Amino acid sequence: MDYIDYYKILELKKDASDADVKKAYRKLARKYHPDLNPNNAAAKVKFQQINEANEVLSDLEKRKKYDQHGKDWKHADETKRYQQERAAHSRHQRTEGAAGHGFSGDFSSDDFSDFFESMFGGQTNGSRSGQIKLRGQDIDAELHLDLKDVYITHKQTLTVNGRNIRLTIPAGVENGQTIKIAGHGGEGVNGGTNGDLFISFLITNSTRFKRDGNNLYVDAELSLYTTVLGGEVIIETFDGKVKLAVKPETQNGMKVKLKGKGFPVYKKEGEYGDLFITWKIKIPTQLTEKERELFRELSKLKADGK
Repeated sequence: MDYIDYYKILELKKDASDADVKKAYRKLARKYHPDLNPNNAAAKVKFQQINEANEVLSDLEKRKKYDQHGKDWKHADETKRYQQERAAHSRHQRTEGAAGHGFSGDFSSDDFSDFFESMFGGQTNGSRSGQIKLRGQDIDAELHLDLKDVYITHKQTLTVNGRNIRLTIPAGVENGQTIKIAGHGGEGVNGGTNGDLFISFLITNSTRFKRDGNNLYVDAELSLYTTVLGGEVIIETFDGKVKLAVKPETQNGMKVKLKGKGFPVYKKEGEYGDLFITWKIKIPTQLTEKERELFRELSKLKADGK
């Protein structure tokens, strides 16, 4: 596994504060979000890297391990346990050797290992390895979903290494976000604990809504007559239709905010972002002669200042 510089990805120095990490993540995630960079493979990869970097650097314990162990930070705990158990076993061997055979001197752990292997035909090495419990390997997996799939919390079965795992996918997960399922990685060795399963979500968007965090954005057409005179229109939101009042003389490009009609907030039941609607005025076509005459009269009235 190659070393990935998470600080470089978030454009941070190593002494960056938690607030710095959060600010940098929001800025870059917004810049490289797939909804704002459609059909841009490089931006998609960058967005995934940004999420991965934030996942590590925003967590105090993970960041500490990353700073100490670099690319091997995920296996820091099992490495530490292995070293401790090996050291403890070596001390135990030295104590037994000194008590039972009266040996003395300055021996390294490797010296004792070689000595006992010569005395007992290599049985000590086998016994030692049998006592060491090693944690199983972590497994990375991807789950491909559509935006509409993560609007509500639902269950899905994922097959990893021949095993079916039943998942509850919380509403509001982000594209590129990674979650951990403890104990569903590789099996431990010699009774060691299982590794963890890390699932990265790759979310495409087949809807007409654009997502930015918990907010949604959509364009909606207005007829010229409703734009000028005002009225009511039916708007399609992500979860149904709503009726909106349109003010007279609404301008093209004006925005309306529907509070709480955006995307669900991750792991916050009942909380939603907002929906922002941008009005797009539709110019009428295929006018009748009568309609054209009325527009000419209106134009003349405006020209005369009446």
